Amino acid sequence: MSVPPRSPHGGGELTRRIPRFATSAAAVAALVGGVVVFGAPQQAVAAVPDTIPLQITNNSGRGDQVYIYDLGTQLSSGRQGWADANGGFHAWPAGGNPPTPAPDASIAGPGPGQTATIRIPKFSGRIYFSYGKKLDFRLTTGGLVQPAVQNPSDPNRDTLFSWSEYTLNDGGLWLNSTQVDMFSAPYAVGVKRSDGSTVSTGHLKSGGYTNVLNTLRGKSGWSGLVQTRSDGTVLRALSPLYGVETGALPSNVMDDYVNRVWQKYSSQTLTVTPFTDQPNTKYFGRVSGNVMNFTNSSGAVVTSFQKPDAGSIFGCHNLLDAPNDQVRGPISRTLCAGYNRSTLLTNPNQPDSSDAGFYQDGVTNQYAKAIHSQMADGKAYAFAFDDVGNHESLVNDGNPQTAYLTLDPLS
Repeated sequence: MSVPPRSPHGGGELTRRIPRFATSAAAVAALVGGVVVFGAPQQAVAAVPDTIPLQITNNSGRGDQVYIYDLGTQLSSGRQGWADANGGFHAWPAGGNPPTPAPDASIAGPGPGQTATIRIPKFSGRIYFSYGKKLDFRLTTGGLVQPAVQNPSDPNRDTLFSWSEYTLNDGGLWLNSTQVDMFSAPYAVGVKRSDGSTVSTGHLKSGGYTNVLNTLRGKSGWSGLVQTRSDGTVLRALSPLYGVETGALPSNVMDDYVNRVWQKYSSQTLTVTPFTDQPNTKYFGRVSGNVMNFTNSSGAVVTSFQKPDAGSIFGCHNLLDAPNDQVRGPISRTLCAGYNRSTLLTNPNQPDSSDAGFYQDGVTNQYAKAIHSQMADGKAYAFAFDDVGNHESLVNDGNPQTAYLTLDPLS
């Protein structure tokens, strides 16, 4: 269901970096109109309508106005744009250089304790929501400029906001909460299925929002991820990728773990079995100098990775780039998950089937650890390949009746 990866640096064209083809080789190849469809039903019970209702409930406890945005790519045409409250599509006008203001795509959200219903179309995009202030979107010649709050001059830097990501297509609905870029205003997502049952994910434990922020503040080197307004109001915690890029997190924060991984697999073999539906497809990694080479069962080298730095690990890019292919991408996302969860030293057979050993090393992704520990169901998208092993906060149905977005308290 993912669209081509966007730049992890933000501020670029509105596309997403949540590749969910991770557990199935068949899903990697199932491209429908440029969209990766994973886990879609073999036979749809009924045709998915052009729009479905999205119920937005405001349980935040905040009194300020909520603004909603439905932005993305129209699947039937491939055009970027936004949807109004009725699900009607509006293409973005041409942008400029420097970027020009985008049309106001905001929809008035529900008041405290209230629910508002909009309709979402067949899109691959985002549902943004902001408190107290509309978001400032701009258009370049390449498309929509996303908020990039790691940049102090970004016009949305002092606005409290977050977003969910979704794809609605002929195969159904995939809707998730995400903290890949930042941990901010909490929310949960859900879907009502054709049998009347409802599933949801993304809720924090009681006190979870504050606990995540306090945990990061209490970790040496990680407190710089927390962003506040000049009046002291807490707005968010940046992802560690942006922390490294902006200097808020030391660039050598993962070096010790990487060095130990390199030492271990200089004399041992790391086995990667990337597809759950192909248990006999295995790749074998050994370190030689500054390179980890992976061979197939025939002994042929199929891909190689340079020794990664923290930015490559946290962003699952650069030295851990993961193209949408059948070999390098699946190996890379498995490595990325193992580095972020710090399981590569404890388990030479990747990926891990259980989360029991995640984040146990002293050198780990403390941001992802804090978020997962405070989720009511343990599920989250705290880094780009957090779906490896199905640990992501995702709801999916082939015949969705209603989607849900619940704005939760900042407590």
